Amino acid sequence: METCDALIIGGGPAGSSCAWQLRRRGMDVMVMDKAEFPRDKVCAGWITPAVLRTLEIDPQAYARQCTLQAISAFRTGLIDGHPLATRYADTVSYGIRRCEFDDYLLRRTDARLALGQAVTSVRREDKFWVINDAISAPLLIGAGGHFCPVARHLGAKLGAGESAVTAKEVEFEMDAAQIAACQVKPEMPELYFCKDLSGYGWCVRKGRFLNIGLGMEQAHRLPEALDRFCDFLRQRGRIPPDIAERFHGHAYLLYGRSDRQLLDDGVLLVGDAAGLACPRSGEGIRPAIESGLMAATTVLQAAGVYRRERLAAYSQRLQARYGSPAAGADIVVAKDLRQRLARLLLRSRWFTRHVVLDRWFLHARKADLRLA
Repeated sequence: METCDALIIGGGPAGSSCAWQLRRRGMDVMVMDKAEFPRDKVCAGWITPAVLRTLEIDPQAYARQCTLQAISAFRTGLIDGHPLATRYADTVSYGIRRCEFDDYLLRRTDARLALGQAVTSVRREDKFWVINDAISAPLLIGAGGHFCPVARHLGAKLGAGESAVTAKEVEFEMDAAQIAACQVKPEMPELYFCKDLSGYGWCVRKGRFLNIGLGMEQAHRLPEALDRFCDFLRQRGRIPPDIAERFHGHAYLLYGRSDRQLLDDGVLLVGDAAGLACPRSGEGIRPAIESGLMAATTVLQAAGVYRRERLAAYSQRLQARYGSPAAGADIVVAKDLRQRLARLLLRSRWFTRHVVLDRWFLHARKADLRLA
């Protein structure tokens, strides 16, 4: 049976960030994922400069290997409404391709990789976790996304009894005719909100690649809402009329909407497995990376003693960073009032720039994560 100091289930940004930090401090880390890398990942795919700073990634060096589309403006509004353009003097975000970004982060961890291996069994033996009757470790990190098997082992009711956001999106390389027919500018992603603010759609262009998607909490309404959104985009000439690729779905939990158990003796959940997506924007990459790093700091300070009470500092770090989970819950507002508010607020250039974009999507006022 193989052994390691820490076994991380999931090779996405949360798992790879945790592995990177632990490996830098000399721990023997293994990352297991059911997929082979690089792999496609459903995601709009943009990150702020703060993400690159936190991960100590030089944008110019990364751009020599992978797609890194500078973003300096946004087009926002209601679906079927009249959008506003908001421009910035500098780059405020970057468009990435998750197939490249995730593979880049995983390969640089210098961790041992067990790719293409799904988790088939999880059990606890004394102070060790045994996965698939093949790998033993005193520490288990669940980083396998919304349907993480480690979260399931800790009692999460995956796909049932949880108020998850569901999304469908597609990313594809455009041919010459599609590029000519696409009015979305690479430096200006487009965000369009549902009339009752129950979700939003997006168009993000990264050179020749275009990502289109829509997410909302009412899963039963998603197919109809997506069709309506795509029709709106075609009618406005924003996207090519011929999108042959199929849309793919995924789900995630907003911070403050999840009651998942985040830790126990010898185990922690990070990223989407822990339900940490930003409550307003649904962004998952930054909290995934930050939670992975905070989990690693907690592990290192535990110094090999992974009892629940020694790992409790992880929950405290999350709350210090993102606030009390209870504070993340939205105030319930009547549907007709939400529609009136949406029409009013999204016509305001001040509100769009300083609240929707700067606060909700760019987190402009949030300081970079500092690790002890």
